[in-house]
Amino acid sequence: MNVLVTGANGFVGLPLCRLLARSRMRVRGAVRTAVSGGDFEPIAIGDIGANTAWDAALKDIDVVVHLAARVHIMRDSAPDPLAAFRAVNVHGTVRLAEAAREAGVKRFVFLSSAKVHGEASADHPFSEADRPQPYGPYAVSKWEAEQALAGIAGSDMQLVVLRPPLVYGPHVRGNFLALLRAVERRWPLPLGAIANRRSLLYVGNLADAIARSVSHVAAAGRTFLVSDGEDLSTPELVRALAAGLGVEPHLIKVPRALLLWGGTMIGRRAAVERLIGSLQVDSRRICSELDWMPPYSAAQGLE
Repeated sequence: MNVLVTGANGFVGLPLCRLLARSRMRVRGAVRTAVSGGDFEPIAIGDIGANTAWDAALKDIDVVVHLAARVHIMRDSAPDPLAAFRAVNVHGTVRLAEAAREAGVKRFVFLSSAKVHGEASADHPFSEADRPQPYGPYAVSKWEAEQALAGIAGSDMQLVVLRPPLVYGPHVRGNFLALLRAVERRWPLPLGAIANRRSLLYVGNLADAIARSVSHVAAAGRTFLVSDGEDLSTPELVRALAAGLGVEPHLIKVPRALLLWGGTMIGRRAAVERLIGSLQVDSRRICSELDWMPPYSAAQGLE
């Protein structure tokens, strides 16, 4: 099987290409600029957008795995963030999907986000049956891309959509890396009183789920939420990170309301809400329909 992976040299792309290559698939990696591939044949396509030329990258390809995207940015300087996200995540995705269908690609696997369901789950984990309620430019662009892809795919090109929660692993960035550094430096963290639940996904588990979606016949036309299957509170996450680092965690019990007030005072309320809020997903569909189980436990992934 010949597979094209966009963003092949990225956070998810590298472990995915390694896994696909070990499964004896021929992997071509679409990257912005030419790089040595290692586990994939690199092909430079430049920036992804409405005018990207995909013909050479798609030649003789059976399956496309579309990982490349404009991701959430902590302090976005774009004058119109939603337009910037749409340019890559919607228009760029549509251009690729249309070119893939014309090239005879049989399956298109799209990495979306659990955030299309919202920023926080309420009294039950999100499931694929829940109505999407995306909040923020990134989530909106992913949901719009999903809808556009549904109109492009059909009997001649199957669509598979994966919606992961927060993904962690080597080279992770953003808030997760900031929390990891704080634990490593043994800073006191005022999170001991938080009783939330968060679904997480180790990048190795995500790569395995994508690989299953590439080849499993039952994945065609389906959307899957995927996680480690072990939801953690923020204090449990801190303790697990500390155990992996071989350090003692320093958790201080501070009331939730006081944390939110402090976040408001320093202009970081949204970040605090994400850290102490709950976002759970129900990944039983992919486990039952694709006979998939995460190959790594949360403890193994975090270590």
